[in-house]
Amino acid sequence: MTGSSTKGMTRRGVLGAFAATAIAAAPTYANAFGFMRGAGDIRRIRMYSGRLGEHLDTIYWIEGEYIPEALTEINKLMRDWRSGQTINIDTRAIDIMAASHNMLDADAPYMLLSGYRTPNTNAMLRSRSRSVARNSLHMQGQAADLRLEGRSVAQIARAAVSCSAGGVGKYSRSNFVHMDCGQVRVWGR
Repeated sequence: MTGSSTKGMTRRGVLGAFAATAIAAAPTYANAFGFMRGAGDIRRIRMYSGRLGEHLDTIYWIEGEYIPEALTEINKLMRDWRSGQTINIDTRAIDIMAASHNMLDADAPYMLLSGYRTPNTNAMLRSRSRSVARNSLHMQGQAADLRLEGRSVAQIARAAVSCSAGGVGKYSRSNFVHMDCGQVRVWGR
């Protein structure tokens, strides 16, 4: 089936209907990286941005294929909210976020605090805080700072660390976890 519409039904509509039934049967994975390598049939991400007032609940991968329309929606939500600029968010980062969320067995969506940052935004934040990296992966669309209602920073970080797929920073004072698809490393309290 292609992206074209047939008798009022789009590819996205069919995939959405399929995914709605598949989600109920999707197991929680003990090893998220195995899940990301194809052990699951679908990948779903649920996030909202309080700053933008936007919500996202989308299936972005089915049966070994990323869904371009869903990735476009993710890119839009994860834009630099200060400038409105977007970038293609690295699918590896999305996979880490989705797998971690799945392991946490949470119904609530992530609260996105920071996704993509322009170099200007990153420089401004860096001038205000020592914890902002000069070459932050946020500027490459490879990182996100997230909260999850009903889960502690330690719980979220443990799930992300278990992916063994990137960097995980715990910011307990600010109540968020940084996840990225860079080198595997862990920091923070």
